[in-house]
Amino acid sequence: MQAKKYDESSAQLAADVVESAQQLVRLEIALAKQEVKELAVRNGIAIGALAVAGVFALLALLVALPVLLIVWIDNHTLVAIIWLALYVLIAAGLALFGRFRLQLTPPQRTIRSLKETREWALRQISSNGK
Repeated sequence: MQAKKYDESSAQLAADVVESAQQLVRLEIALAKQEVKELAVRNGIAIGALAVAGVFALLALLVALPVLLIVWIDNHTLVAIIWLALYVLIAAGLALFGRFRLQLTPPQRTIRSLKETREWALRQISSNGK
């Protein structure tokens, strides 16, 4: 009688330990998710602030540089042509860079993985039917 009661309490104790471990893992995962979410929000705000700062710096450069050139060079038409040519060269360079970096191909690894999964599933179905 005593041994049976001892076995039941041991089994219950083991079940409680497993349940506690599962609960601990769930809580750890929830904590990790919350921390990642908070970090993502904080970093998103920081990246946004950096992007706005970059836009303002670029805007200041795009306004200040032509003004300085006009003040230093008496021929305003020449300054305008130089500035326009600079913009056209930068735009053309960025357009070419973007065109060569652009990839309009389907995701090859995903397609290959889907085909492998399909073949595996078909093999499983055909082997289970035999």
